[in-house]
Parts: sequence; structure tokens; C-alpha cells
Amino acid sequence: MKTNSHAVTDAAVATIRERIERQVYPAGAMLPSQRQLAEELEISRASLREALSTLEALGMVAIRPGKGVYVSDLSERTGVAWRFADQISLADTYQLRYALEGFATRLAALASSADEIAWLADNVDSMRTALSEGRFDEAAQLDFAFHLRIVGMAGNGAIADILRGSTEIVMESQRLPFYQRELVLSTYQEHVEILAALQRRDAAAAGRAMEYHIVRAAQRAGIHFPVPPAVQASPDEALAQGAP
Repeated sequence: MKTNSHAVTDAAVATIRERIERQVYPAGAMLPSQRQLAEELEISRASLREALSTLEALGMVAIRPGKGVYVSDLSERTGVAWRFADQISLADTYQLRYALEGFATRLAALASSADEIAWLADNVDSMRTALSEGRFDEAAQLDFAFHLRIVGMAGNGAIADILRGSTEIVMESQRLPFYQRELVLSTYQEHVEILAALQRRDAAAAGRAMEYHIVRAAQRAGIHFPVPPAVQASPDEALAQGAP
């Protein structure tokens, strides 16, 4: 069991990290002073320093003695850069996927067969195993296959051609979130939500679950873009709020 001091530190880590991921503290920005942060979070300076050290170890911030604490950029957080920057930005890639795949998933919910749903279920199980065992390249391939299968189920050849023609770019956008090792099961959990909506043949819920998944994957890769409030909520939260 964690001591109270550790619980306080963990809560501070989670709060600051959430602010970074939501770009309340954008990449390159200096965090508020330790005195201000400690007062905001209602913790001691010692607990705050421990939280900042944890965030630095995770690659989220850089502590510069005498200068302040700065938010790391994407390449510093993941250890990789976006390889296709000369072709398309990472933000544009996620926005393209958001626009195409949300619509395609709604179509797929109405057109899927029992065999196709069973295939997706097997894929989801395989992804969980690959992620749990640290086989991230295999997980990215399973991720791509899951998404492409849903597009195929939708029966829209134009959308399928666009995604197949950008296979390497799309796969890289799916691989990037896996570099945050402590969040690797998030993709699996979001795929479970998409699958559940498809199994119910609930087109609206399936589309929202896919859009939520792509938005969250983008955020895990350091990309944020405006979306409707219903998409910002998890599928369960959206259902509780009565989203159509």
C-alpha cells in the first residue's frame, strides 16, 4: 500500500501530466513557479519536487536549474521524430483519420457480418497479448489491420484506397502512441469499446468510439485538435450524457 506522501505525489504527477497532454502547458512552455504549483495543487514543495522529478524521468518535462521547468516537445517525449513531416504533418494525419474513419465505422456497424465481427474480436485479443509482451511493432500492425478491416466492412472504396495508399504514414501514426509505455493498453481498451458498439450494431456509438480513440491516440502522440464535446468524453461518459 502506498503511503499518503506517495499518493499525494502520484496525484500531482497525474494532474500536471493531464495539463501537458491537454496543452494547458504546451510543448516548450515553462511551468508555473514551484511556489504557485504547490499552492494550486495544495501539496508541499517537497512533494512537488518529487512529482517533477518523476515527470522528468518520464520525459514529459525538463528541469533546468535556475531557469525553471519546461514541457518537453514530442520528439523528446517519445524519442522519435515524425518521419513524414515533408509529406504531411502529424496533426493533419490524425485529422484525416478522424474524418474518414469515424464515418466508415458508422457504415461498418450497419453492414458487418458475424464472421467479420469475430475476426475483429480475435484481432483485439491478439493486440492485448502483443502489447502486454512488449511486441509493439506487431501491435501496430494489428492496430492497422483492425482499422483497415473496419474500413473494408464499410464498403466505401474511396476511403479504403486513401488509407491503403498511405499505409506507412497511417501505421507510423498508430505506432507513435505506443512509445508512452505506461499507456500501451489504452489502444486495446479503446478498440474494445469500438468492437462492443459494432457488436451491438450501434452506428452512432461505434462512430463516436472510433473518433474518441483517434483523438486520444493523437493526444498520446502529443497532438491536440478541436473536436465536439461529445467526442472528448469517453464512450461511457458520452452515453451517460445522452449523446446521440
